[in-house]
Amino acid sequence: MIAIGSTLVCAVTLLIAYWNKARCAGGAFDEYGRSAIFDVIKDSNVCYSDIQYLWLGRGIDEHVFPYITGDITPDGQLTGGAVEYPVLSGLFMWIGGIGSHTDADFLLHSALLLAPFALLTAYLLARMAGPAALLWAAGPPLVLYAFHNWELPVVATAVAAFYVMTVLTRYSLRDRAIAAAVFLAIGFCFKLYPGIFVLPLLIYVLVGEHPLREKRFDVRGALMVAATAIGTVVAINLPFALAGYDGWRASITFQQLRQADITTNSIWYWGLRPLFANTRAGENSFQDMVTVASPLLILITFVVACCLGWRRYQLAGVYPWIGVSGAMLCGFLLFHKVHSPQYTLWLIPFLVLLEVPWGLVVAYLMADACIGVGVFRYFYALGQGHNAEFEQNIVQIGVWGRAALLLMFFFLFVGARMRSVGRFGIAHAEGLALGPVSADRHIAPPARTAA
Repeated sequence: MIAIGSTLVCAVTLLIAYWNKARCAGGAFDEYGRSAIFDVIKDSNVCYSDIQYLWLGRGIDEHVFPYITGDITPDGQLTGGAVEYPVLSGLFMWIGGIGSHTDADFLLHSALLLAPFALLTAYLLARMAGPAALLWAAGPPLVLYAFHNWELPVVATAVAAFYVMTVLTRYSLRDRAIAAAVFLAIGFCFKLYPGIFVLPLLIYVLVGEHPLREKRFDVRGALMVAATAIGTVVAINLPFALAGYDGWRASITFQQLRQADITTNSIWYWGLRPLFANTRAGENSFQDMVTVASPLLILITFVVACCLGWRRYQLAGVYPWIGVSGAMLCGFLLFHKVHSPQYTLWLIPFLVLLEVPWGLVVAYLMADACIGVGVFRYFYALGQGHNAEFEQNIVQIGVWGRAALLLMFFFLFVGARMRSVGRFGIAHAEGLALGPVSADRHIAPPARTAA
């Protein structure tokens, strides 16, 4: 009942989310099918979406199949149907454009295409974590970002991987892990980030999931997980790379060339940029430093997260792969040069599944709202030539608030138990979510997960 109720609540939230974005669409259209009202109110009314914005400039309005004939210019402009996202997101963009003649059509068709993934996510989270799933189903982030970009399919793939591993325990660990690797690889082909979860997953398979049994490293199983993930990614990408390598490669080049500017909401722009001279040379030096420091720090956080997980394994006997995955995501969000508002949807499932203080969750939602609403009001004030000091302060509260909380979640996730569904469901996952370890290194009873 909780799962069905959460799904129904999510459906209502999605209607509100669509209405929120649809305020920017409709009415009079120009010759290219762009709503005349879009540029007038997208920032002031906070109804901007990348979906509506990218109706033009990516060949969607011309129904060009993505990547095959595309390319990127030396100055970073995409041409000929190339898009800046991995191939499955580009494919979804093209499908959403079929039968669309205006940006309003495209927004509606895309919403209909994306909504089932949000509903599936709500259902699976409720099956795993009970009423806590309402954080996804009825939370402000879904209203703000459900139809802001193409995030819902990638979140669904990550959650599906967690579900397979924690609920479908009648199957062997290897079988579940291989299925989860497929889901994570598919997610990688939507928005990349689920791919980083393969590393803690294969470590989990390597050491096993039962804390009280004799430990024998399953090297073969771990290699099978890695091979499955790699093979799935290659199988999905290879047809596009062969049919139009330049267009396929353009999406990667675009992200490599993207800079940490005022639109990226990152600690790099708001924290490091003021330390450089406000000149072309200063800007170039800043971007060069970010290009090196950002990936380096992200990799360091990945290593630290895996090591913290290993220490947890030594104490408790089970490697907390979901907690480590969440910590790795926190490191990525904290140090990546781009931190788009909709990335909050990536984090919400971890806040649902892992026992972290609800006060911190609420604080993160408030900081996120400062970005999700404040940044567009900030752009509007700047565009109108108004004094934007107040709006800038709101944005900085969001940037630094999120950063501080991501740092806390980084450490909390690794040691967190899975949220128990209690009387709302029957647990089948044995040893996947450990309770606290006592001083004499005995293990408390496992937290329960839903059937």
